[in-house]
Amino acid sequence: MMGLGELPEGWAWTTVAELGKVVSGGTPSTKEASYWGGDIAWISPSDLTGYTDKFIARGAKSITASGLQNSSATAMPAGSVHFSSRAPIGYTVISSRSMTTNQGFKSLVPADGVFNEYIYYYFKSAKQLAESVATGTTFKEISGSAFSKMPVPLPPTAEQHRIVAKIEELFSELDQGVASLKTAREQLKVYRQSLLKNAFEGKLTTAWRAARRDQLETAAALQQRIARERQARYQQQLADWQTAGQQGSKPKPPKPLPPLTTEELAELPELPAGWGWVRLGCVLDAVSGNTPKGIEQTSGREVPFYRVSDMNREGNELYMNSSATYLSKAEAKGLGLTIYPAGTILFPKRGGAIATNKKRRLLVPACFDLNLMGLTNLPNGIGLGYLWNWVLSLDLASISDGSNVPQINNRNVEPLAFPVCSLAEQLEIVQELESKLSEADQLDKTLATALQQADALRQSILKKAFHGQLENRPKTKNPPLPCSNASAPGNRMA
Repeated sequence: MMGLGELPEGWAWTTVAELGKVVSGGTPSTKEASYWGGDIAWISPSDLTGYTDKFIARGAKSITASGLQNSSATAMPAGSVHFSSRAPIGYTVISSRSMTTNQGFKSLVPADGVFNEYIYYYFKSAKQLAESVATGTTFKEISGSAFSKMPVPLPPTAEQHRIVAKIEELFSELDQGVASLKTAREQLKVYRQSLLKNAFEGKLTTAWRAARRDQLETAAALQQRIARERQARYQQQLADWQTAGQQGSKPKPPKPLPPLTTEELAELPELPAGWGWVRLGCVLDAVSGNTPKGIEQTSGREVPFYRVSDMNREGNELYMNSSATYLSKAEAKGLGLTIYPAGTILFPKRGGAIATNKKRRLLVPACFDLNLMGLTNLPNGIGLGYLWNWVLSLDLASISDGSNVPQINNRNVEPLAFPVCSLAEQLEIVQELESKLSEADQLDKTLATALQQADALRQSILKKAFHGQLENRPKTKNPPLPCSNASAPGNRMA
């Protein structure tokens, strides 16, 4: 095999097919109940999603002898090495018992002298190689022929064992470092939440507040001012609506909400003097979007229309900066959509997206669909940065209705207890948070980079292992293929 590079003396380039018996899998008919639920282990690539063990004894499903007989599935002995050949390519595992697979695997039953754990680690290192020879349009798949022809550097059996031992020694050390990095990231999450909790209980600005005693607006005065501002805003909207000939929906007055009860207040943290708890719906509007018919036919480029999926677009990690759909102001009006102002805070309100806990801010005025909720129309007495950081501390799952398809509606949001203090102290809290959270974010980026480097180091270890570079040995160029007989497979466990 020319062009594959030098190997240590005594090694040889060979192919997967020369290492044992290559086996494809199969799936019994799912319409026949008698084929399923038996004693024969059966795995599919989905069983390996998030799976990190080297060995596997069973998958989520099993088949019967009848299912085996009436499908292309093949029973393979313990010690066989299984490599997912599609969706995705590259999952690798060794069966610890007799096992079958679906057609998403290409498996190797190793011949005598071939150490299955050596092949396991080699397959781990060969993911990119396998992807490079895969074909397909909808999804890539490596064929049995291409898999069989994949090159493998093969040392003597004893050295295969030594290489595996060295890989696992180095991986063990690396795993300890990775565990420490992950622990540090988890501790950072706890630190962030602790920091936010202290901020909104007034503990972050204790000294600042003490130095300005009797100079700050009280929560009671602030709430009265906010109520007057919201009422004035409604009266202006009503007047504008009447001037426009009562076109469109009539503006709604601020929703009256009952004050927090004594029982509710007893469950909340004690706030400093001058602070107070108020229901969130008393200081802003919680609004849901709309998905009208015809939204896909818009041609304007003036106003973004956001969906939950847009929260995942590159550049939308903090502010909603770009959308898959745009429309003009005239189109928005014609479709009955409300254009909400920049600064409106968005979050998912339906389904599994709630668990992602994503929150975003509108960078420019925009519309959004019925799967998003917005917090908008903030009064002058509440700083946007203060509200934003409070929303970051909010666990969306904790306020959803808990149904089979979780939802967040106005009745879940408006009654929430929201801590208010003077605008001056809000601004100080935001400044303190931004400084401390910025430091935490920078540390988190450093830890994330270190984790990426650990993954790269893992691949580097494998690359060196399969080029004989974990130990200093003389090299030889492209030795001939071994004359092994792949027709006599064996089951060599660790």
